Amino acid sequence: MWKGRFQTETSNLVQRYGESISYDWRLYACDIEGSIAHAAALQEAGILTKAEERAIVKGLQEIRREIEAGEFRFKTSLEDIHMNI
Repeated sequence: MWKGRFQTETSNLVQRYGESISYDWRLYACDIEGSIAHAAALQEAGILTKAEERAIVKGLQEIRREIEAGEFRFKTSLEDIHMNI
């Protein structure tokens, strides 16, 4: 996530210190619902087309399915649930 700001890779120590995915993965359903609502608001505002909103919702629903099936692989390098999703 921070690669745009720094020229070297983030150290493992900093990644381990800054990550929260090891416990906030439990918030996946809330994060997905919030992202679906955000996509709907963006479509309503005319920023997304209806087709773009549907594609986003479909992708989020697939991620939910993968998480619930135990197929989704969370990455500590992405720090938190929102960045992983």
